Amino acid sequence: MNSRKKFGIYTDKSENPVSLLKYSKSSCGVDFLLNTADSSEKRGWFDIDKRYKTDFFEFYFFRKAEGHMFLAGERVELKPYMALIISPFQLQEWHVDISRLEYTFLVFQEEFINNFLSDKYFMYRLLYCYQHDYPTHFDMNAEDMQPYLSQLNCIKKELREPMSDSYHMIVACLYQFLLRLNRLYAHRFGLSFAPPLNNYAYQYKQLLEKHISEKTRVTDYAEMMNISRITLNKAVMHEFGISAVHLLKQRLIQEVKSDLLFSGLSIKEIAFRLHFSEPNHLMRFFKQMTGTTIREFTASAK
Repeated sequence: MNSRKKFGIYTDKSENPVSLLKYSKSSCGVDFLLNTADSSEKRGWFDIDKRYKTDFFEFYFFRKAEGHMFLAGERVELKPYMALIISPFQLQEWHVDISRLEYTFLVFQEEFINNFLSDKYFMYRLLYCYQHDYPTHFDMNAEDMQPYLSQLNCIKKELREPMSDSYHMIVACLYQFLLRLNRLYAHRFGLSFAPPLNNYAYQYKQLLEKHISEKTRVTDYAEMMNISRITLNKAVMHEFGISAVHLLKQRLIQEVKSDLLFSGLSIKEIAFRLHFSEPNHLMRFFKQMTGTTIREFTASAK
C-alpha cells in the first residue's frame, strides 16, 4: 500500500522544492482528523520526501532512535526515550534509518480540537507549540513516558472501535494529554504559568506564523490587532516573559535558517524576501541572533 495513502497523507508539490504533506481522514480509514499508532503498526513518512512540511501537529515518543533531523533550521540529534513535538508547516528533513526507529506517534490537525473547544488560541497557549526560544524535544525515561503512551492507547482504542461518543472521548483524552505534556514542558524548561490577561499575546503568536515573511515590525502586528504597541508588548511580557520584539526576532531567525537550509535562495534573495534593506543587514542580524555567521551555520548543517 502506498505509504501516503496508508497514513491518510498526500503530497502537494505546489511549494516545490519543499513538499507539503496533508492529512486526509478519508484515506486514513478513521473518521477523525487525528491518528495515533506505534511504529510497528504504521511506519513513518520520514523518507517519502527529502524536505517537507505538514499541515498537522506531530508528536513522537521514541523508545529507540538514532540519526538526526533538521527542524525549522535546527539540527536535532535523535536518541532513545526522547519526545519530539513538531508544529504545522515547520520545515523538516530527516536523516534516519527507519528500521532503527521505534516510537509511538500522534498526529492531528488543529481543526480537530478547535471544533470542540471555543478557544481558537488553545494550541498557541501550549508552550511547546510554535516555540522558538526553547527546543521542542527533550529526554524522558520509560516511567515518565508511560502515562502519555497510556493516553494515546486509549485514543487508539476509540479510533479502532468507534462508538457514538468516541469523538468526545478522544477529545477528552487529547485535551488532558496536551495539558499534561504542557505542564511537563514548563517544568522541564523552567517556564512560568501566569494566568492570561487577555488573548493579545496568543493572537500575536498566531499572526507571526502567518505573516512573518510579509511583516517584520511589531508595529505592523499591533496595527493588525487594533491595539497599541505598548499594550501588545505588555501582553507578550506577561504571557511569555519576553518582549514582543524578541518573539518576532526569534520567529524571523527561524525563517532565515529554514530559507538557508531548504529554499535554495541566495542570501540576497532571502534578504529581499524578508524585507532586509540589504544582504549585509541580514548577515549582521544573523550573527547577532545566533553568535555564528551564515557561512558557519550552513557549513555545520552539511
